[in-house]
Amino acid sequence: MTLIESAKLSGLNPHDYLADVLARINDRKVNRLHELLPWNWPPMAAPQKQAA
Repeated sequence: MTLIESAKLSGLNPHDYLADVLARINDRKVNRLHELLPWNWPPMAAPQKQAA
């Protein structure tokens, strides 16, 4: 099974999932990579809008 299929089965948008994981993977320690698998993936907090 591919990461894209796993993301779909987990109810995630595959594009958003892969984009976020690729942005985070460089800063992640090897022993914590399992946290980025689709069934463990915590999406980044949505950016907050600044008041004008």
